[in-house]
Amino acid sequence: MSNTERTYIMIKPDGVQRGLVGKIIARFEERGFKIVALKMAHPTEDHLRKHYADLANKPFFPGLVKYMASGPVIAIVFEGLDAVKTGRAMLGATNPLASPIGSIRGDFALAVGRNICHGSDSVESANKEIDLWFPEGITSWKSVYEGWLYE
Repeated sequence: MSNTERTYIMIKPDGVQRGLVGKIIARFEERGFKIVALKMAHPTEDHLRKHYADLANKPFFPGLVKYMASGPVIAIVFEGLDAVKTGRAMLGATNPLASPIGSIRGDFALAVGRNICHGSDSVESANKEIDLWFPEGITSWKSVYEGWLYE
């Protein structure tokens, strides 16, 4: 376990349009994660096809790509202990109806196709997604709180 593990979190167009960006970022920061990369982007369909390449054979893929290209997203890299696993737990299940109250999707999302956020599902996926969304790289920095957060 490393406290420098990174995960990629993307606030989808529904989260941006509904003004949930600050609330979502606050939950990760309050949990102890630090931001090492952040930007707003309006992705192209080509970029999204690369991001969601593992879903290309699914029947919902064309609609997903079209929806995700319909507006701006917020691309974020968070760093911290077990960032991928914890980030997924914080988001909740893909289907908001299966997400507990207290999770991001459980509190804010209503439908599978408009489920507020994307989160990396493994360290390997996170690394690929970070490289895709932040080709310019990320910022490494040390928080003064790290001594109080980690043993």
